[in-house]
Amino acid sequence: MSTRSPRPMKAAKDAWVRERASPVTHSSLSAISPVPCTARAARASTSTWERIRARLAGQPPIGSVRRMRWTGEADTSGGVREQGFEVEVDGRVVPGILWLPANGLGPRPLVLLGHGATRHKRIDYLLALGRGLARDHGFAAAAIDGPGHGDRRAPGHDDDVALFGAFLAEWTREGTTDDMVADWLATLDALRRLDDVGDGPVGYWGLSMGTIYGVPLVAAEPRVQVAVFGLMGLVGPTRARMAGDATSITCPVLFVQQWDDALIPRADAFELFDAIGSSDKRLHAHPGDHAAVPVEEIAFSARFLARHLAPHAGDGGEDI
Repeated sequence: MSTRSPRPMKAAKDAWVRERASPVTHSSLSAISPVPCTARAARASTSTWERIRARLAGQPPIGSVRRMRWTGEADTSGGVREQGFEVEVDGRVVPGILWLPANGLGPRPLVLLGHGATRHKRIDYLLALGRGLARDHGFAAAAIDGPGHGDRRAPGHDDDVALFGAFLAEWTREGTTDDMVADWLATLDALRRLDDVGDGPVGYWGLSMGTIYGVPLVAAEPRVQVAVFGLMGLVGPTRARMAGDATSITCPVLFVQQWDDALIPRADAFELFDAIGSSDKRLHAHPGDHAAVPVEEIAFSARFLARHLAPHAGDGGEDI
């Protein structure tokens, strides 16, 4: 457990602004320094599933327009069909995107894609991942906007600084993790009811904020068979929750870390990696700051997912 004193909120925010000013290519997230673990960790892993499922149990069937509806027109290009959707969860409207191969029905593997703080479901690296998984591997892929992000932004939150401030407020809100896990579980249930998706195996990919919420999701959802995390450590207001949930993750995990990350010190990232309970886990580290994840690593992560979700599909995963 870290004994360092938490940095002031302003210092964390200033560090994030400086990092955003540098030339980067991928997601961005600032971190608040570690806070002490509390008894909250004991509530994590085993109780997460029961708490979330109990909240969803009384909701209407997936097929109901109150639970899921398509938005806009489907766009098909380059062998990929892209379709917007919305799912209603506990009165929240959760916007998302689904990518599918242009032809064919399920069941097929489905990968859930989580974006970073101040980003959204249509950020460039998620678009590339979603389209690539559909085009190159025949998978379905889906991304949703996190709370306060993308189409869920509050009025006036149109720049990165305002969005980051809103993210910090959300991160410290009691119940934020359970709400986001509920959003993902409702989305997963809805998508697997579709003929084009079906009940195939499930994977998760999410860096930065995508790991903050992804670790509890994977811990709560036994249908997730492989996960990609990274750019995050045991830091911030949900540190204890992540630590508790990480121990119950047993699926294969790829963890991506930037060696010179000024936002997430490598010691904190290593602490999270160590906490993950899976015996099948690997850590890839690259030089550079938080958001400078090489494109080659993103491509590798897609092959890693494909190798575990479709091991006999001839997907080029033999080098993993």
